Amino acid sequence: MNSPQWRRDARRRYRKKGSGRPGGQGRWSHTYGAVDLGTNNCRLLVAKPEARSFRVIDSFSRIVRLGEGVSQTGRLSDDAMNRTLEALKICAGKMEKRGVSRMRCVATEVCRKADNSEEFLARVAEEIGIKLDIITTQEEAGLAVEGCSPLLDYRNNNALVFDIGGGSTELAWLKLGQNQQNEVIGWTSIPYGVVSLTERHGDTAQSKNAYEDMISDVMEHINVFEAEHNIAESIKKGRVQMLGTSGTVTTLAGVHFGLKRYNRRQVDGAWLNTKKMIEICERLAVSNYEERALEPCIGEERADLVVSGCAIVQAMHKKWPVKKLRVADRGVREGLLFGLMKAADKEQEAQKLANEIKSAEELRS
Repeated sequence: MNSPQWRRDARRRYRKKGSGRPGGQGRWSHTYGAVDLGTNNCRLLVAKPEARSFRVIDSFSRIVRLGEGVSQTGRLSDDAMNRTLEALKICAGKMEKRGVSRMRCVATEVCRKADNSEEFLARVAEEIGIKLDIITTQEEAGLAVEGCSPLLDYRNNNALVFDIGGGSTELAWLKLGQNQQNEVIGWTSIPYGVVSLTERHGDTAQSKNAYEDMISDVMEHINVFEAEHNIAESIKKGRVQMLGTSGTVTTLAGVHFGLKRYNRRQVDGAWLNTKKMIEICERLAVSNYEERALEPCIGEERADLVVSGCAIVQAMHKKWPVKKLRVADRGVREGLLFGLMKAADKEQEAQKLANEIKSAEELRS
């Protein structure tokens, strides 16, 4: 049998050449699209690669409330599906206009739960031409972590990352490593998000105990995760970063900064004093719909859901009282884009290596 040394030499020569650099190879040869369809929102990012990240060239976000009523009926309603299809048509049009050559489109909690999700996904594929993948809670948490990774502070030992969705809340407990090599120590999916928790308890302005009941529901699941990982003890010792990604935390940041209009540049990556954040949560919990709707960064579309998001945030703060929280206006979509670009690089690497080996074989023959 011939020695495989020549194959190792071919791999070594290839690695020295590098890959994925501007000029049309690997990630650089594509325009990317990522769609995150959640219980409440439909979001799109279209991006071109840059040296270590990407540059967004188009985006779209619309509150579609796909999960409206699912917690009671177990099914997606016709109105909700039609609203979502209209939003997905816009996403498809933007991706076509921008020449997207690689895309991944995912659906999360509501499509994991609804009995008629497969029928809905078939309609999306037939009427719009978008293939939606229903991802697991574990993959959703992983994508959120990947998307937020540029905001992790590696002076810390650990990070607790949470993503409050419409139908569920994902938690990931990380060990931060050298060269940004992070280890997911544990993750969980709390079966409450801003839509499902609101539908379960109603408007807190109409019930004196509704807000505390929301917090108690979430605390049951937080206590289980805490018992597994003893996160509170790590927080007491310091060097734990908490990072939140969701409409809830970006909205709270906008209210905290007194923004007259939401501005991503001021919010993404910002640090919030958690004591002041909880004060905002408690104020919103006792206000009525009209009062919340007057807040520029809340408005009518979020006024009925923001309080349940506050309850989830406050439940986490009760168990894990960090002094400050970093806000991420990024998450699953960014994680999808990073994944698509890495896959394109790997394909190019595999093709170049195959060519090297083929050339070496031809020289030997």
